[in-house]
Amino acid sequence: MAFTAFSGTAQAAEPAVRKRSPIALLLLLPGMFYLILFFVTPFFSLIITSLQEPDPLLFGEFNNAFNWQNYVIVIETYWEQGLRSIGFAALATLFALLIGYPLAYFIAITLRPFPLLQALGLVLVIAPFFISFLLRTLAWKQIFATEGPVAGILSSVGILEPGTAITGTAFSVVFGLTYNFIPFMVLPIYSILATFDLRLIEAGNDLYGSPATTFRTVTLPLSAVGVISGTLLTFIPAVGDYINASRDFLGSADTTMIGNVIEANFLVLSNFPAAAALSLLLMALILVLVGFYVKRSGTEDLL
Repeated sequence: MAFTAFSGTAQAAEPAVRKRSPIALLLLLPGMFYLILFFVTPFFSLIITSLQEPDPLLFGEFNNAFNWQNYVIVIETYWEQGLRSIGFAALATLFALLIGYPLAYFIAITLRPFPLLQALGLVLVIAPFFISFLLRTLAWKQIFATEGPVAGILSSVGILEPGTAITGTAFSVVFGLTYNFIPFMVLPIYSILATFDLRLIEAGNDLYGSPATTFRTVTLPLSAVGVISGTLLTFIPAVGDYINASRDFLGSADTTMIGNVIEANFLVLSNFPAAAALSLLLMALILVLVGFYVKRSGTEDLL
């Protein structure tokens, strides 16, 4: 009898679930339409463009084809810029982590008894977002200029020779990437540490653990999800950035990144297949690197 009653209850509940399923699909339709319109369609358009070949009669025009050699050509031509982009983005991510984690820890843990100061700290982290990305980078170009305050101070103490430019170097590009993307590192780590139970740190101290040991064995593992999220949010936009490395801002011809190459092929050279092929290759490379990183860090749930 009990089994029969249970079966009857399950059969009664099943139609209710089926009745709700069309409503759930209807609720998903706007999001699915948005993804198809603004992601899937441009993605396939990019694939088609990357395989086009030049029109033999009309300059600047391209015909649909299956010219997969476009990928070979851009790899052979721009592999150096691709490696430079990965190196610059990795350095910027590392520096953002070294700066951002202590900052997030200070705001989330140290300032927790002082809500007003904690809110002020968050505002200071977010404040750069209220200013245009271009204006912030342009301001650093003026600061790092040959006649700027940084070069003047370094020259006065003998670190730089007078007239030596800081802009147009790998240092200025990595600095710009770190500065512009550091909030993306701080905020995810802060969101994890803000809910951190301080009694765990007290327990580590009660068990005669040094502050360094308690941090390494308790705080850092529990905040690993925030570290991984911040790393991904910093590395992914940094590797495709084209503003900081631009000659008009902090870069030069020797610091060109893959984003600058895509921009030049699309806007200046009108070589749309090359720009599309580079974009797809960059997307694939990022997916491989991110997948490997997340797999090695043991946080597959982020994918």
